[in-house]
Amino acid sequence: MSKSPVGRSVPRITRGALILLCAGVAVSLLRAMSDEATRASIDHWLAASPDALWRRGRVWTVITSPLLEPRFLSLLFQAFLLWSFMPTLERFWGTGRFLRFAAMTSVAGVLGGTLMGLATGREVPIFGLDPFVYAGIVAFGVIYARQPVQFFGVLPMTGRQLMFGILGFLVLFITLNGAWEEGVSFAAAIGLAAMLTSRRWNPELLLGRWRRARARAHLKVVPPEPEAGSGKRRGGRGDSQWLN
Repeated sequence: MSKSPVGRSVPRITRGALILLCAGVAVSLLRAMSDEATRASIDHWLAASPDALWRRGRVWTVITSPLLEPRFLSLLFQAFLLWSFMPTLERFWGTGRFLRFAAMTSVAGVLGGTLMGLATGREVPIFGLDPFVYAGIVAFGVIYARQPVQFFGVLPMTGRQLMFGILGFLVLFITLNGAWEEGVSFAAAIGLAAMLTSRRWNPELLLGRWRRARARAHLKVVPPEPEAGSGKRRGGRGDSQWLN
């Protein structure tokens, strides 16, 4: 694994990260440049909220809402992370797995945040790729725990230190602002990211173990056949065969 600092030079963005960046920026700019009535209509049909998702059944919002970011500073931060840190994960995983990770953590964030909204009784929409990018930072901190990182090109730290620093900032932000819906949204995505990067709880690894155990359960021992005209079996000890 390379030990050159991540974030010191301008990296070449990868295909999956570029797809997410372009999709998020395009949808968000379309909303920003629309008039009030059009923005309200976009939010009504594309944004995930407790009412829209759980009462009105607009299930497509779990996919469209992560691409919709009305907060300009959040959009800039997401773009920065997609350009600087997420390509490292994509190169490690491959584009297919990276995009699956993005989809799964984004959906987890929407589901967690809107369910918390039902519990608090507040109609708080869950926008943007924040759950995914924070989950990506956690995955980066797990996989590249000792990798030198320069956050914004000036703050030297390791991948693990970056992860804990971001998590500390999130806890402080959520606590001071009482943003419990966003907090649960981030927690759901981050928890899923921790599971996906764990060797013990990774669903793909668990599925592989289950398939191997299931295959072994269908095997049976077939003893060697006796030689013709004698009661002796051919072969010695250990000549038994496994059949499926």
